[in-house]
Amino acid sequence: MAAENLPELVLKQVDKYESVDSNVLAAVLETDHQNIIGAIKSLQCHEGLVEVEQRCSKKWLLTDEGKQLLREGSYEYNIYKLVPHEGISQARLMKIAINAKIGFSKAMSNKWIRVDKSGNMPMVFRNMEILEDETVKDLDLIQCSKSDLVRDRVLNELKKRKLATEVVMKSLFVKKGEKFTKKLEKPVTDLTTQMIQDYSWQTKNFKDYNYNAMGVFPAAGHLHPLMKVRSAYRQIFLEMGFTEMPTNNFVESAFWNFDALFQPQQHPARDAHDTFFTSNPSISTNLPPTYLERVKAVHSKGGFGSKGYRYDWKVEEAQKNVLRTHTTAVSARMLYMLAQQPVFKPVKYFSIDRVFRNETLDATHLAEFHQVEGVVADRSVTLGDLVGILYEFFHKLGMEKLRFKPAYNPYTEPSMEIFGYHEGLKKWVEIGNSGVFRPEMLRPMGLPEDVNVIAWGLSLERPTMIKLQIDNIRNLVGHKVDLEMVYESPICAMDINM
Repeated sequence: MAAENLPELVLKQVDKYESVDSNVLAAVLETDHQNIIGAIKSLQCHEGLVEVEQRCSKKWLLTDEGKQLLREGSYEYNIYKLVPHEGISQARLMKIAINAKIGFSKAMSNKWIRVDKSGNMPMVFRNMEILEDETVKDLDLIQCSKSDLVRDRVLNELKKRKLATEVVMKSLFVKKGEKFTKKLEKPVTDLTTQMIQDYSWQTKNFKDYNYNAMGVFPAAGHLHPLMKVRSAYRQIFLEMGFTEMPTNNFVESAFWNFDALFQPQQHPARDAHDTFFTSNPSISTNLPPTYLERVKAVHSKGGFGSKGYRYDWKVEEAQKNVLRTHTTAVSARMLYMLAQQPVFKPVKYFSIDRVFRNETLDATHLAEFHQVEGVVADRSVTLGDLVGILYEFFHKLGMEKLRFKPAYNPYTEPSMEIFGYHEGLKKWVEIGNSGVFRPEMLRPMGLPEDVNVIAWGLSLERPTMIKLQIDNIRNLVGHKVDLEMVYESPICAMDINM
């Protein structure tokens, strides 16, 4: 049956019977019920043509095993038929019967047979001579859609035996609407010159215009909320007079990632459980030789008022390549380049890019994430300047609830962890780390002794989660992201206070 003719065939049935059920339509028109549902849905697009009501009804159906018993007889009745008038040994009966255990148990329960154990072996005898297969009679009534003639107790027993099952039948009840017609005519959407000239517009059925309908949105791409927040961060940094650092090298040598930051070679962060090491290329040899020797000296012997770590520093460890664990490696390169200038000039740097750590994934951690780095190098800058800059930075983001906690970092002293209050999680969440770079890091670079450097590293993902009230980072980044969230997120995700 052609699908395009089905809606008109449905209309003819509705015209004939005034109202009809979709299941009946499927049977009369000899087609699948889903095809009928589709035809009715298409008729609903024509305003006032039909009225449709959804209905639910319960129906009993036979299972495959129930249909088998309807053909071959119930297990208990077949057991009964196998018992002759003179009786049969129980062992023999159980051997020749199909599904003997079930049939024997039911036949005994119905008192159709009895067992005599007085002889050498148990014998089975009939308890009655005239008997009907009641189970088959009940199954036949269900098959003929007459389950209302079967007692509820029997229906429950058949369901328990998995011979019948009760299903919910959903259907659509269709009746004539106020604009009912047997012939479908597609409404005309445009008034043409020809219609005006031949007056045919007078007999045309024009489609009503919906003046309240929204216009069709043009197809366009959408920025991910994380990128919107990144743009907001970048704009704030630029407004505060910072210069963006180049961050295009995801692979760094352990020298710039760890050693230049006065992080010892035995530090747990340099273990494979915390850091991703690359195999090709596995090492870097293009390291500044003079600076490398000064870094080696401050690690192994100390200097600039420090005792160092007092261990045998190895260049082989420094040459290993890693996926950078923080963008502070970029800051180290920039500060080293600054120290090589003939005259020191105060600078304010920032960067926003990806870093990689061998983390265990959970609601707030991923193995790949973004770090926001800020660095200020000037004479006599202090921890108070750092706190003030952070408050101003987050104030521009619309985040007022901040806390600072003393911490330890190999390359900053003093150090502070930064916490922001997460309205979704209803708790304080760590969003960054900060501190004043140690002399053991700065002086080997060649920076003047009166120059201090304050720095901070922030997460991009966690403040975004706080602002958007997302409690699981995997709903922000990765394959579980809801695209509707991306489409519907505001143009600017941050309430920036200028």
